[in-house]
Amino acid sequence: LKSFGAEIIFSDGKEGTNGSIKLAQKISSENPEYFMPFQYGNQASIKAHYYTTGLEIAKQMPDITHFVAGLGTGGTLMGVGKRLKEINDSIKIIATAPHPDDVVQGLRSIEHGYIPPILDLDKLDGRIMVEAEESFFWTKKVMETHGLFVGVSSGATLATCVKMSKRLDNANIVTIFADGGWKYLSSGIYEKDFSEIANDIDGKVWW
Repeated sequence: LKSFGAEIIFSDGKEGTNGSIKLAQKISSENPEYFMPFQYGNQASIKAHYYTTGLEIAKQMPDITHFVAGLGTGGTLMGVGKRLKEINDSIKIIATAPHPDDVVQGLRSIEHGYIPPILDLDKLDGRIMVEAEESFFWTKKVMETHGLFVGVSSGATLATCVKMSKRLDNANIVTIFADGGWKYLSSGIYEKDFSEIANDIDGKVWW
């Protein structure tokens, strides 16, 4: 970003993305000539997933019974969920979220006090909590077994799918791997055991 001439302004790391959102909104409100896409409150995010992602899933997986996505901005869950529910209201829309006392990169715990404006919790059929350790496990596992270099929130959604598959019969579960592993190379999660990096992860804000 700096190479393009951008000024980098840091928010308080202890506040996580809640702090960065507040700071960005403050800067935007004080400078009316600025444009803030604001993905947490932009209806275009829902529309994009309704007209593209949701439609693609419906066409390629007509027998889908459950859709799982990470609880981030809410755009994927709301957009895909709306499309799938219009086709078959019995399809379950499930959100993956970190435990309130845990943190998973790319996912949001609504217990932390911020609900994205575009997220309507009433349109979710369920919310399954995951821990950092199991998210890291499946992030690494899917790379080793399928060669998919995904990020931690993708490992979390996969962990959710595995949990669901163990208690459901004849289910066709679809999920989305929304992040890549390149962002996490410095963490060491791909070449080390979780026990080796647990202390570094504990208390660290992974978003």
